[in-house]
Amino acid sequence: METSIVGVGVSVSDRFRSVVDEKAARIAGLAPRAQSLDVKVTHRAYHNGRMEDSTVELTLTGKGLPIVRAEAVDGDKFTALDLAVDKLTEQVRRAKEKRVDARRHPRGAKLDKGTGALRGVDLQPASADVLRAVATGEIPVLPSDGDDEAYTPVVIRTKRFEPEWMTVEDAVDRMELVGHDFFLFIDASTDHPSVVYRRKGWDYGVISLTTQAPPSAELVS
Repeated sequence: METSIVGVGVSVSDRFRSVVDEKAARIAGLAPRAQSLDVKVTHRAYHNGRMEDSTVELTLTGKGLPIVRAEAVDGDKFTALDLAVDKLTEQVRRAKEKRVDARRHPRGAKLDKGTGALRGVDLQPASADVLRAVATGEIPVLPSDGDDEAYTPVVIRTKRFEPEWMTVEDAVDRMELVGHDFFLFIDASTDHPSVVYRRKGWDYGVISLTTQAPPSAELVS
């Protein structure tokens, strides 16, 4: 498995590269089909250098495999690396366990039109109150004034991806692999933009918009 390391605002020492190689061997043992591990280390200083931290982002890719990502932040980049590797390996283990469970217990969602409940998967449709809150935008977002030094308690991180059509079950698997609490996709059975999200334990929820997405729509995740 190939390993690449990029430092942003920080130099990458030989010692750090050596530790990454050791961690990569551990990851390769859990994911033998993985072909590359990308490591990005970002150093940030706040309040005129009086507070610093390092962010380590890991991206694992392989032929025929979904992308697996993990991220961790700590004042020490070696500690952040350990935390990120632990997250990544846990996500790989969970994905392997779910694949084994899927082979033993084939999944298939069935909608009860009378009650609106989904049977066969650990999913429940979002309540009317949740859908109403999403539609009316009750969650406040502070607009940026363009001043990078200005303090704001809300940090908005935006990413744009091409839309992907998949089943709800596949979306749950992808969410587990990237380590997020939600995953945005287009439901292959309805062509509706949808979001699966983590609830408690192995329970998940799903929110769908009732409008169809155009083929060239660009979605935010």
